[in-house]
Amino acid sequence: MAATEGVFSIAGKLDRLFRTTGGPEPSHMAVAEAIRDGQGVPISHTYIWQLRTGRRDNPTVQHLTALAGYFGVPVAYFLDDELAARVDSQLELLRSLRAAGVTEIALRAADVSPRGREAISEAIRQVWESEHPPTA
Repeated sequence: MAATEGVFSIAGKLDRLFRTTGGPEPSHMAVAEAIRDGQGVPISHTYIWQLRTGRRDNPTVQHLTALAGYFGVPVAYFLDDELAARVDSQLELLRSLRAAGVTEIALRAADVSPRGREAISEAIRQVWESEHPPTA
């Protein structure tokens, strides 16, 4: 599959970011406003929609950087398919943890040493990876 098609396209990557925000999916308008207000980058909700749906597929570096900043991913997420796959894996883990009600674990972890929290994180990551093997 070419880098401009399907899950590895800018549209596919942007769509995954919208769907894995951890709450209700933000509107294109809300994302555009947050980028304009927070980063000073002029961008319209229509343009974001066009990128997300693949109607536009050649965004500027400025727009990619702004979108990456909004979603909290490195700008290379949009350019490097291997990095995107790793980030997607982490986002899926985060979404799974939220869906599983991990707040209880988080509250208990507040009283655990940094080394203990690292061990907990590693254990959770290993369980997740064993249940979600990489696809070829």
